[in-house]
Amino acid sequence: MSLGWEAVLLLLIVVAGTSGELCVTRAMKTIGEVKDFRPASLVRVLIRAVQVPWMWLGITLMAVAFFALLGALSIENVSFVVPVTALSYAAGAFGGEIFLGERVSRRRWVGVALVCVGVTLVFIGRK
Repeated sequence: MSLGWEAVLLLLIVVAGTSGELCVTRAMKTIGEVKDFRPASLVRVLIRAVQVPWMWLGITLMAVAFFALLGALSIENVSFVVPVTALSYAAGAFGGEIFLGERVSRRRWVGVALVCVGVTLVFIGRK
């Protein structure tokens, strides 16, 4: 398989997966904090969650990322795919700040930079 298709699958994993997580987070912030973990209360939270469009969009995007991961793992070593998908941490920090309005500390950005350096080392050291 050419690097082009691998790159598309890896990009799908990172972008769709992280976007899905951000959408689910937005949905859960709409619902509010879960404080009661008794079964009946959890069912009520679940019912509210499935009524929020962000939840369905998030689930769909995470499903796309899952199937892209299956595709990537069918053609590439797990020792390559899993570390490269760590770019999701960088995408999550950017998405949290931009899409959810979260404040990301300088220390977290340094951590994100270290992850990106690690991914770069894995990528350039492949095969």
